[in-house]
This record gives sequence, structure tokens and C-alpha cells, in this order.
Amino acid sequence: MDYKTIRYEPGPIARVILNRPKKLNAQSWTLLLEMDDAFNKAIDDPEAGVIILSGEGRAFSAGHDLDSEDQLADRHKLTEGLSGFASTGLSRDIYVDMHLRWRDLPKPTVAMVHGYCIYGGWMIAAAMDFIFASEDALFIPTYGDYFTTSWDVGARKAKEILYENRFMTANEAMTWGFVNRVYPAAELENETLAYAKRVVETGQFYNRTVKFAINQTLDMMGFTTSVRAVGEYFIRRDPTREVRQAGTRPSDDRFRNLTAIAMEHLREDREKAESKDS
Repeated sequence: MDYKTIRYEPGPIARVILNRPKKLNAQSWTLLLEMDDAFNKAIDDPEAGVIILSGEGRAFSAGHDLDSEDQLADRHKLTEGLSGFASTGLSRDIYVDMHLRWRDLPKPTVAMVHGYCIYGGWMIAAAMDFIFASEDALFIPTYGDYFTTSWDVGARKAKEILYENRFMTANEAMTWGFVNRVYPAAELENETLAYAKRVVETGQFYNRTVKFAINQTLDMMGFTTSVRAVGEYFIRRDPTREVRQAGTRPSDDRFRNLTAIAMEHLREDREKAESKDS
């Protein structure tokens, strides 16, 4: 596959790099499918011992691409001729099942996050084994599709963040267990690569066994079942009914409105912090 929206760099530390910097690495269906293909290449490569997922430009990923010309073309091409049932199945595979497959890849995966990591960005980061972030990283969790937020930060914190609709800073995300380590932006890549090198040195069989044991423990507690249940509801919901009941705009506009509100909350919080320091 010739990639249009990502770069893949093979090696002992395989690199999957989102490459739509002008769109802040918003995730079109093409990008997600190319990610899936690149992950499979890394799994099939006996030399690759660990996979790092990152984003080109000033953001890791600003979420799902809702309506760019590229995404509309993708959606038309991939759903043309499909029944409603088959189209729903395709959406479920892209937004839920694909992320579950990434979570269970038999090699360690690292999300190297800088800038925005919101909504769909949170989803793909959450599907990785661990997250290293720059100090300037900003997170907003998702509340549907591959919904792991209550597992990522705990139920009460998930409710707090989602109800308020605000960004989490990198340090707050680390405090609540979503992010593993935080570094200055200039040090993030070198530190992530240094960690990945150590992971490679522990050996693929050992790492695969550790990953299976931990993921299996979470699944015995209900992880995959809960993700599939929420994802199924979210994909099958009727957004027009929600609009009629709540008097809101369609869901695509709602995500834009939520982002704008979160940006305003961030501005207010920064002004409050500055006034305390002065």
C-alpha cells in the first residue's frame, strides 16, 4: 500500500507517523486504514520489536476528520453500494474493532504525544500500551466509539472531565494514569526512543507474554465487553432524534462546538492561574 496520510519507518523501533499536519492529523478513514496496514507491517517484520505512533507537525491528532473533501470522498468510496447494515458494520470496524486490534497487537506500542490529542486522538493514543507526552500536550477524552475513558482515568474523573468538557494537561493526565511520562517538548522524541530501545532489548517473547497477561486481566474485568457495548450504541444511535429531542445541531457541528467551549475553558483556566501567580 502506498501511503498518502501516514509515514512508516521500519526497523527494530518501527515508526508510524500521522502525516496530515495541515489538518492537525485529523483522522480520515484513509488515515485509519493506512495506520492499520502499517501496524500489520510492523507485526509481520521480525526485526521490529516495538512500535511508536506519533504525529507530524504541531499536533498528535485533533480527532476525527468530519467533513473534509478527502473524508467525504473516502466515505463515499468505501460505502458505495453497501446496505445500511453493511455500512454500520464498516463504521464499527473502523471506530471500534480496529482500535481493539491495535490494543492487542503482539508487540509493545507507544503513543508519542505532543500538542492536541483530542477525541479520536485520545482513542488511538488509548489503544497503545503506554503514552509519553510533551509538557504542551492537551487532551480531551472521547465519550463514544472506542470508549475507554473510565478505564483510562477512573469513573469519577472521566465524568468530571466529560461533563465539564475541558482539556486535561499532560501533567494532569499523568497524575490520573492516562499518560506514563511527561517531558519537555525538545526532549520527548529522544526520551521515547531511549525507552523503546530498552523495550527492544527485553526480547519479543517476553514482551508479548507480559502484554497478553495484562490485557487478559483487564478483559476478565470486562474491558473489551464494555468497549464493544458502548461502541455499538454510539454507532447505531440516531443523531437526528437527538437533535429533535435536545434542540441541538447535528453531531458534526456539536463536536466543533464542544471544542470551541473547551478552548474557552482553557483560556479562562490560564487567566485564573496567571492572576494567582501575579
